[in-house]
Amino acid sequence: RKITTALRSLGNATIINQEVLDSLLDQIVRALISADVNIGLVKKLRDNVKQVIDFDEMAQGLNKRRMIQMVVFQELVKLIDPGVKPWTPVKKKSNVIMFVGLQGAGKTTTCTKMAHYYQRKGWKCALVCADTFRAGAFDQLKQNATKARIPFYGSYEEADPVVIANEGVEKFKQEGFEIIIVDTSGRHKQETSLFEEMLSIQSAVKPHQIIFVMDASIGQACESQAAAFKSVVDVGAVIVTKLDGHAKGGGALSAVAATKSPIIFIGTGEHIDEFEEFRVKPFVSKLL
Repeated sequence: RKITTALRSLGNATIINQEVLDSLLDQIVRALISADVNIGLVKKLRDNVKQVIDFDEMAQGLNKRRMIQMVVFQELVKLIDPGVKPWTPVKKKSNVIMFVGLQGAGKTTTCTKMAHYYQRKGWKCALVCADTFRAGAFDQLKQNATKARIPFYGSYEEADPVVIANEGVEKFKQEGFEIIIVDTSGRHKQETSLFEEMLSIQSAVKPHQIIFVMDASIGQACESQAAAFKSVVDVGAVIVTKLDGHAKGGGALSAVAATKSPIIFIGTGEHIDEFEEFRVKPFVSKLL
């Protein structure tokens, strides 16, 4: 919103010169920092805009307003777009997707949302609960899956998540499911035990895609978190949850881009349908 106000003030200025541009950039910088975007990234954005817009070099008849708005838009897109194409599932094949992330990021809910999203598009989806660490994890998944009418697999007896993941994935592969989502344990922080477990599950089920789920409210802290997970397992994409009106969303999104992982979906609320494909340009247009 602050960025919009800043760009509007550009429309009100009678003459557009370096001074107007500087004050506009200051406002944008402040807006991004208050959205918890990393200060280094913000500085880079400001320098890039300044580099592109050179008043001495600009042709007389050029619409400077339009030009400035365009450059700011492009730079904001660059800020949250790592420029990496995510993997996409293949029809009529078993696509195994493994979810990783810290506790409380909304992993289990997001698993169901994603299965529901693909199911509505005509894919045959199933869920596997390989979280034996958190009490009630299987109950939660069972409840979500039953409500959304998605087949699921889990166990109250088996304590080894690797065994459950393996059995569940094999079962659904044999039954011809196209999208098999494996929900894994989260911990409160990155612990060696969590990473070891993630690795064992990864080598057991050999997922086609590993998705890191994180909570937008931690802002910039997302970067170190995403980087840590990426260094252990092969994180191919990210889903950002709790983006419904969170002030730190910008920080979260730019932090992810810094790890060169594409954001494929965003969670915008509690409800199963409050989940959408993440498209950078429309998202930035909404910001402006």
